Order: sequence, then structure tokens, then C-alpha cells
Amino acid sequence: MKINYDISVLIPVYNEEDSINQLYHELNDSLGHKYNWEVIFINDGSTDTSSRVILDLIKNNKNIRQICLYKNKGKSEALNIAFKHCNGNIIITIDADLQDDPNEIINLINKINSGYDMVSGWKVNRKDPMSKIFPSKIFNMILRFITGIKLHDFNCGLKAYRKEVINTLNIYGGLHRFIPILVKQNGFNIAEVKVNHRQRKFGFSKYGSSRIFHGFFDLITLLFFRKYLSRPLHFFGIFGLIFFMSGLIINLYLSINWFNGLWITPFKNPLFFLGILLIIIGVQFFSIGLIGELIVYYNKYKDTDNDYHIDE
Repeated sequence: MKINYDISVLIPVYNEEDSINQLYHELNDSLGHKYNWEVIFINDGSTDTSSRVILDLIKNNKNIRQICLYKNKGKSEALNIAFKHCNGNIIITIDADLQDDPNEIINLINKINSGYDMVSGWKVNRKDPMSKIFPSKIFNMILRFITGIKLHDFNCGLKAYRKEVINTLNIYGGLHRFIPILVKQNGFNIAEVKVNHRQRKFGFSKYGSSRIFHGFFDLITLLFFRKYLSRPLHFFGIFGLIFFMSGLIINLYLSINWFNGLWITPFKNPLFFLGILLIIIGVQFFSIGLIGELIVYYNKYKDTDNDYHIDE
């Protein structure tokens, strides 16, 4: 039987056996009897006793559910699954490592109730090593510049959403880092609230230095989807035109000089082969763009009958 809640708290868990109990009790102290609320732990392929700890909590608390994944799929996949199974009118996401302060949830809810669709936390005084803080600042600065969204902390784990917002999200890979951008693209308004950030008490961070490169690639994917998903020829056509025209100009220049006796035979000149290569690459880019357009057109109209036109 489906139960409607005021608040759903979604917690991705990966090997956080020592922090789960304390996190739930802090959530209970913060939300307590103020709201009708649920907690969904997404056990993202943990290899420790996290699942057993959650099951022990479930025995004594009817507002707790656990979603278990067979293997570690990453934070984006874990949240995406939980978004589809939560029943709250307002959805809270919070990390399981106790660095996010559950007492800040009330502030996020109040901001949502003041008229915003999504509220993101801002870890003003972040309790992490400089090796994480500095790349994060650069990352956030780049995102602000590219997107025009004035958030200081795009990737803060502590966020609040209205139910209709998460119904529009489909995240995978590392797109959890860019949720505010996706939400803004979908036409919702967002805000930011300063939140308390705490030292890690148990375990260690699950994210290494490779997250910088993963974040960069995910950003490229996001920017491409944002602008060119429904018109790939506009993207590939630009590069195709640049390469094709460059190759054509090079070979035209060599041919004119050869006819005028000012240059050696074109096919003995390395520039000749460069021009041919650029022309071929240009044609290939155009071809990729056209194939992309055909795929988009097919997926868009395959379920509609557009083989006829009505005159009257």
C-alpha cells in the first residue's frame, strides 16, 4: 500500500556501516513529529555490514525502507532509482557520511515552502582537505561561468526538491554533480542556503582524484545534450564545414600555384594530403550529423502517424 509522506529523505549508502545509526537518530531528532516522513537508504552495493545495520533499523521504524543494488552503480544511479520510489511531497537528499548536518534540513524545507522548486546547500566552511576544496572551487566557478547559474556549491549532497521536480530528472553516470543545471533547464526555480559542514567521523571518502576527469567528461555530455540533443547536425555540421572548407581552400591554393608554375606538383606536396584529409573529415562530420538527425527524427515520430495531411 502506497503511503503519502510530507518528506522523503534519500540516502545513498556505500560502506557506511558506522554512520548509519547516528545519521538516522539525528534525522529523527531534526524531523521528529514535525512531519510525516520516510527514509530510503539506497545500499549501493556495499561490501560491509551496511545492509544489516539498515535492516535492524527497519525492525523498529516503519518509516524506513532500503533499496539494495547488487553492485556499486554510483551516486547518480542510486539517486535516480530512489527518485522513482519515494512518496514524499518534498524530497531531501543527504550523504551518509555524517558530514552533512541533518539539522539543516528544516532550513531547506522552509526555503522550499517560500516558493522555490529546488534548494541546494552551500558548504561555506567546508571541512575537507585542500586537495578536495580547491578543485571543487574551480569546478563551481567554471559551472557558474558556463551556465550563468549563481550557485556556489553545485555538488553539495544536501538538497531539497519538490516532487514534480524529481519527476523530470533522469540522471546517470556523474550527472548528480549537475542536478541544479538540469533542474534549471527544465524550467524550475532554484535557490541556495548556507549549511553547516562537519568533519568526517568514520571511514574515508569514496571519491578519488579521477572524479575531476569524470566531472569534465560529464560536463561535456551535459552541454552537448543541453543544446544539440534534438539537432545534432547543428553541432557536427559546424566542424564539418570548418574542416571541409579548410581542405578545399588548401587544395585550391595549391592547384592555382601549380597551374601558374609557382609550385611543385600538388601530389608531391604534404599540404595536398592535408587538404584531402580535411575534406574527408569534413564529409564524415556531415554524415554523422545527418545520421544523428535521422535517429532523432525516427525516435520523435515513430509512434505517430504522419503519412497523411488533412486539407479540411
